[in-house]
Amino acid sequence: MINRIYALVKKEFRQIRRDARTLYLIFFFPVFLLMLFGYALSLDVKHVKIAVKNNDNSEETRDFIAMLESSSYFNVAGYIRSEHEINSWLDEKKAQCVMVFPANFTSDMRAGKNVQIQFLVDGVDGNTATVIMNYVTSATRFYNSRITQEFLERTGVSSFIPIDPQPLFWYNPDLDTTKFLIPGLFCMILITTGVILTTLSIVREKELGSMEQLRVSPMSSIELILGKTIPYTVVALFVAVLTLFISNIAFGLEIKGNFLTLLFTTIIFLIATLSLGIFISSVSDSQQVAFQIASIATMLPTFILSGFIFPIESMPWPIQILTNVTPAKFYIIILRAIILKGVGIEAFWKQILSLLAFAVFFTGIAALKMRKANG
Repeated sequence: MINRIYALVKKEFRQIRRDARTLYLIFFFPVFLLMLFGYALSLDVKHVKIAVKNNDNSEETRDFIAMLESSSYFNVAGYIRSEHEINSWLDEKKAQCVMVFPANFTSDMRAGKNVQIQFLVDGVDGNTATVIMNYVTSATRFYNSRITQEFLERTGVSSFIPIDPQPLFWYNPDLDTTKFLIPGLFCMILITTGVILTTLSIVREKELGSMEQLRVSPMSSIELILGKTIPYTVVALFVAVLTLFISNIAFGLEIKGNFLTLLFTTIIFLIATLSLGIFISSVSDSQQVAFQIASIATMLPTFILSGFIFPIESMPWPIQILTNVTPAKFYIIILRAIILKGVGIEAFWKQILSLLAFAVFFTGIAALKMRKANG
């Protein structure tokens, strides 16, 4: 049995080495996907374009504008002279937000009256508009506290703050969404590469006619599955190491948890995904059809239903139930727990059991399909 599996594994490695398309998927595709998503896909909103309608034009208003412009979150796109220009600035997307200072801004503030600054935000993209509104609100509160402190120091009055909240962000102090997205991207690279490579490998045997030779050989279905999955498990582990290395160099991602735990859970995940690839290959007769099915079965569920980008908790409950169809959901939870939080198995043992269930299910289905095909 070991000799038969070894011979098939050796054959697969030789086939990988000779196939330029497979080498492309192994080396270029993960790096390209990581760089594309890592740099292009970000939920952070920076360099917000702000247009200013300054009806007061005082030192205080200019100080407020300078404070906003000194931050990396805001760029002053220009100054509006008349009220009629406000619509055109937002309509033509020359600005994402228009800030309007009232004519009596400084005089009312010095008189101790409440002063209002109007922010007109482009609300077409609701998420971006909410983030921009939070940014300008925080900036206004900071400026307000600074003015209050200066006034108290000038009058010699000490301030009293009964409750002073001091928020601390754990695991991702800088709130960098790239570090949040990389584990999901890492999962998508593994499941896409592993399933597609395994699927194309077996369907290629069908097209070349060599699958019939394997079926009439003394090799059992389990031996055939092991011989087909072991090479691509090794390849996928190599892709995983390469992806983590590039993530560390390009994005400063550090693994805070245990490397052996990460390796153990990754192998379980790969067994499930590679078995899925064998199952897809058993129902496909051409590499083109197999590639399309593998892409739909891996990329779409991983991107939409796994929690990679969209939080599962905010989805309707029928969709939350549907998210359990992809092993990527459970693996992403494990990845974020190990890479970002540095916690142990006690925090995600349920997800490990779910991955084991997927691995057993897909392996069993693949074995039954091959046994039936050998008939």
